[in-house]
Amino acid sequence: MKRLSAMSLALTLAAVATGLLAAWGSRFGWWHFRTAFNLLGGVFVVAAVGAALGLVSLVLRRGRRAPAILAVAVGAGLAGYLLQLKHTAGSVPRIHDISTDLEDPPAFVDIAALRASAPNPVTWAGAEVAALQRAAYPDLRPVVLPLSPEGAMRRVRAAAADLGWEVVSAVAAERDAPGRFEATDTTLFFGFRDDIVVRLQVADGGTRIDVRSKSRVGQSDLGKNAARIRAFLDRIR
Repeated sequence: MKRLSAMSLALTLAAVATGLLAAWGSRFGWWHFRTAFNLLGGVFVVAAVGAALGLVSLVLRRGRRAPAILAVAVGAGLAGYLLQLKHTAGSVPRIHDISTDLEDPPAFVDIAALRASAPNPVTWAGAEVAALQRAAYPDLRPVVLPLSPEGAMRRVRAAAADLGWEVVSAVAAERDAPGRFEATDTTLFFGFRDDIVVRLQVADGGTRIDVRSKSRVGQSDLGKNAARIRAFLDRIR
């Protein structure tokens, strides 16, 4: 029993290491991302057990307090984070293509070639996805900036740089042709690559901005594409 605190800390650290390995293995192509998700189920169990043992050690005063406190903090934090991810997955629609214009979404042009081997095609899925998005993310709408297309493009570039997007192309607006900005965003741990296209059109009062964000893999994006669009629109405003 005196080693209970050390055991609890060892379990929580093993959970953290396994979680990172699961994510990085998917990122670097060592295994499929679904394998990584399956591993995370085991990570949750180990983290929760480690936190519970740490708590027992503190209550019974078995072993050193510092390792037990760290085990409770790390284990509970990791288990809580994974539980929150599961909750998010169940609370958002199983879609991965989000747009501020559901009638005429901005089209991917230069990015299309980069997605040639991606499971999710560049085409828009249509009315069914649009209905799910309207119900889940009614706040996602176009933005009109009181700027010229050139000024709006500068703001789009600045926002993309702030968000760490990798620029693929930027096409200036012409007489009857809208401007277009395409970029890719890579998630931190799993390395999922999601693509973004921004359309700039002359409108009354300035330039209308429409944004579309689409995942290359997976049926559900856990709300990531909607969150990305919100973050972008907040910056350009």
